[in-house]
Amino acid sequence: MIMVEIIRLHYPILKTINSAQQVVAMGFFDGVHLGHQKVIKRAKIEAERRNVPLAVLTYDPHPIVVFKALTEPLRYITPIGKKSELLADLGVDIVYVMQFTSLLSTLPPQKFVDDVVMQLNPVTVVGGFDHVYGGDPKIADMIHLPKYAQKRFDVISVSELDDGEHKIGSSSIRLALDNGEMAIVNRQLGHIHQTTGLVVHGEARGRELGFPTINIKTPELEHLPAIGIYIVEVMIGSDWHLGMASIGRNVTFGDARPITVEINLLDFNQEVYGENVTINWHSYLRGEIKFANVIDLISQLKQDEIATRQYFNTLG
Repeated sequence: MIMVEIIRLHYPILKTINSAQQVVAMGFFDGVHLGHQKVIKRAKIEAERRNVPLAVLTYDPHPIVVFKALTEPLRYITPIGKKSELLADLGVDIVYVMQFTSLLSTLPPQKFVDDVVMQLNPVTVVGGFDHVYGGDPKIADMIHLPKYAQKRFDVISVSELDDGEHKIGSSSIRLALDNGEMAIVNRQLGHIHQTTGLVVHGEARGRELGFPTINIKTPELEHLPAIGIYIVEVMIGSDWHLGMASIGRNVTFGDARPITVEINLLDFNQEVYGENVTINWHSYLRGEIKFANVIDLISQLKQDEIATRQYFNTLG
């Protein structure tokens, strides 16, 4: 695994951060999707041309925390740890994580550039065409950034990217996740959507049905797909296992049950309680169904297994 230096910042910045010049890519970069990758790759080219490190300025928590009351749990496509891993894979040397606060959100753009961006000693700043900073998005955009730079650094604005059907963006990926549309999610990400979790005890019904499952407690900040049945891979230790995952309420066994994540691993029947796992969400299989009886449920699970094996066979 490629490592990246992570430096957390809080405004006001009271000490010098970096005395060496560097290229700085700015953005929230949730998901590090293909559009984000375009920004980072353009910034990497600039950093190599100038023979300086490549840094990213990002934020935590999501700005929505500052601007409005949350009506649902705060979730990320890629929490900061995973985001940093993906940025490192793209050649980023340093990730600056700025705490997003009310004070930071109201800074005039000139003051944001003077007090935050200039602390990073940028030779060039790169951002997506729609990136905004400072207190007024109408004037705190990439179009106005050269004015605030005052010839102290160059500015590169990277144009939008689409997948042939839709503009690629974190908002559209979140919507697709909420609809279980993994084909859109993974196409726009440019990689398979991934979450983590801890294996905990469940009701052991899967074992009774001949389809033993591992039950996953997922961190609250991670964005799971919608309720449904999915084709997945699960990493336990250093080994990947094929499986089919259920996100749902097990409605066959009662109403108003809590949402759980249960995964039947193919060709695997070991106890792994307490293991930390990583889940790759490949493809949506079907919605959650309330079966009339257990026999019908087992029949459907057998069909799901066939479909899962066929999916991975087509991948080679």
